[in-house]
Amino acid sequence: MSEILSRSALEARAQVMAAREAARFAEARPKSRAAHGGVGGFLDGVPMLWMLDWPTPFPMVVDQASGARLVDLDGHQIVDLCLGDTGAMFGHGPAPVLEALKRTASRGLTTMLPSSDATAVGRLLAERFGLPFWQVAATASDANRFAIRVARAVTGRAKVLVFDGCYHGAVDDTLVDLVDGRTVSRRSLLGQAVDLSQTTVSIPFNDEAALAAALAGSEIACVLAEPVMTNCGMILPGPGFHAALRRLTREAGTLLLIDETHTLSSGLGGYTALHGLEPDLFVAGKAVAGGVPTAVWGLSHAVAERLDAVRRARPDGHSGIGTTLSGSALQLACLRACLEEVMTAEAYAAMERQAGRIAGGLAAAIARFGPPWHVARVGARIEVVFAKDPVRDAAEARAAASHPIEQALHLFLLNRGYLVTPFHNMVLAAPALTDAEADGFVSAYGEALAELCGAGG
Repeated sequence: MSEILSRSALEARAQVMAAREAARFAEARPKSRAAHGGVGGFLDGVPMLWMLDWPTPFPMVVDQASGARLVDLDGHQIVDLCLGDTGAMFGHGPAPVLEALKRTASRGLTTMLPSSDATAVGRLLAERFGLPFWQVAATASDANRFAIRVARAVTGRAKVLVFDGCYHGAVDDTLVDLVDGRTVSRRSLLGQAVDLSQTTVSIPFNDEAALAAALAGSEIACVLAEPVMTNCGMILPGPGFHAALRRLTREAGTLLLIDETHTLSSGLGGYTALHGLEPDLFVAGKAVAGGVPTAVWGLSHAVAERLDAVRRARPDGHSGIGTTLSGSALQLACLRACLEEVMTAEAYAAMERQAGRIAGGLAAAIARFGPPWHVARVGARIEVVFAKDPVRDAAEARAAASHPIEQALHLFLLNRGYLVTPFHNMVLAAPALTDAEADGFVSAYGEALAELCGAGG
């Protein structure tokens, strides 16, 4: 083990590493550079602004993606441990989904009516995720919006409770921070016209006392929660927290909405199935249709009955729930293929094995080179947290984070053929990932740590 360096010393070394690796990235990708510089019509040269959030000098342009590998425009073969930030969690272009796309292409993509796959998909969703009634949306953001609207309608309450540091897509009500004990709209938001403190309450994750206090006023329609927080670093629930969350929401007459968009990595049926959670409402997106834009949201019997009563009491007209492309034939065909043939116990077993292999290798490298970090994991999802002990809430996660170190590690790994997410360098293990690819990634991470920590220097 090398001498343990201070955080400031590690960050100073990281800045040197990042500058060198950024130059190496740029030199090796003239076609990506030219493609980005020559794109006309797109704002800032990209079809979606988040594509600029990578720590690279310019976006890497992907030419082809299959299984757990990418090929960029310059011909570099890259092991993909980002997988579209979960959108391609089961690998790029699963064969059953590609076959469903081919079949659907000749039968009509969208009709605003049920397709012949609807009955099977409804049954599969109920079997897989537990809740009896389901709806389809285009994104998890939409699904969360619709589920929140249902919660407000059936409870007659206006406010939503979320946990500080949460991520639930582009849902306005969730785009808040907890600052000095106050819920405030995030300062980064554009065009924000409503004071979100009027609609939303934010509290720390794992804080049972704060949860009880927030629910005591009987103002909260629903608690919207990731079962494991994944946006500001991986924050695992403390012992008994989910039991307390379910008990306190029931006592307060507040609905519990679980968003498993990221934590589907936990295993078959998500974290909810593995840990016996009992949500009133459930959302999953990104990976549920093999990468085709699709999300699902489910309702318990009790919520569905209350919703039916509210709907019958309302005049005809748009409820604010659903969009024209929601529940399309294309989505249903891909959902069916994914649920039946891609999102299987066998796939999860392969993902779990490789994730365990990677997590063990990363932990060994950290122990060898000495930084006070730890490895957090939820199934196939892995993250190195720059703190000695597990973090309990967003404040601790933010204190542990280091942008210079994240940036340096990301660039170092990418230049050696391994892509991790641009946010916290999260890692996902796809079913197609091989032992050699997992071990190669761990080896590259060890090389980066050796340089950062000055091993042998």
